[in-house]
Amino acid sequence: MDSPESNVQTQLPAAHTNGPAAAMTAEQLEAYSFPQDRLKRVMNDPSKTPLLLVACGSFSPITYLHLRMFEMAADYVKFNTDFELVGGYLSPVSDAYKKAGLASAEHRLRMCHIAVDQTSNWLMVDPWEAVQKQYQPTAIVLDHFQHEINTVLGGVETRDGERKNVRVALLAGADLIQTMSTPGVWSDKDLDHILRQYGTFIVERTGTDIDEALASLQTWKDNIYVIQQLIQNDVSSTKIRLFLRREMSVQYLVPAPVIQYIEEHGLYEEDGASSSMPEREKEGKGKLPAQGLEPEASKS
Repeated sequence: MDSPESNVQTQLPAAHTNGPAAAMTAEQLEAYSFPQDRLKRVMNDPSKTPLLLVACGSFSPITYLHLRMFEMAADYVKFNTDFELVGGYLSPVSDAYKKAGLASAEHRLRMCHIAVDQTSNWLMVDPWEAVQKQYQPTAIVLDHFQHEINTVLGGVETRDGERKNVRVALLAGADLIQTMSTPGVWSDKDLDHILRQYGTFIVERTGTDIDEALASLQTWKDNIYVIQQLIQNDVSSTKIRLFLRREMSVQYLVPAPVIQYIEEHGLYEEDGASSSMPEREKEGKGKLPAQGLEPEASKS
């Protein structure tokens, strides 16, 4: 597929300009700091387009497949595109998502941090989405990254001193594309915004017919990149939670420090339990929006 346009806008698209900033309280805005310690600030090849990958999901809990998806995408980008990867972020959904089996955002953020700190030298965890009082659609989350990386930080530099805007893209499993091709699951506005403005890198998944799903998304075909999973891995957070409830081993499916954290905090011991920390329980969490709602596929 052809690479998307390299001239990414540095300002938030008009349809969502009030999203990222307006969604947070004054206290949250003051305390929040966009993680950039592992962000590649200087490109190796000035002829390429800098790329930032963002995976949105529940990560309840994070698994090796979540981490492996980034490595597969990195290989794909390196050998098949004109992009240069400058960073990768996990963006856990907020407690307002109200999904069965969803541990508290505090627990999920900690598990994601433990996983990337112990297993990766380039992945990062952004808490912005997780701390929101209301559910944030994926389009708004991507707008947030666009704003932080291109407007606030001013993009990245090349070795000869030129600054370039970074292309932000969504990284997800193949079941996401299946939901995108299903009428009524995503709002038309959000679907067009995500696939036209940002694009997506999709990792194949066992049992998902990607070709059938892509057939109805031809309008955005140049912004959809399909990554073959050469070594099949069908691990999911749902299966991990089931194993844990049945007191079965999840060793080598989830990073060992994450397993230790789960055991120490008694997470996922009961079916549908939120495992929230009592002192952090919040009332009046927002309901899921009627439109533009991404199901299990994108928030798994």
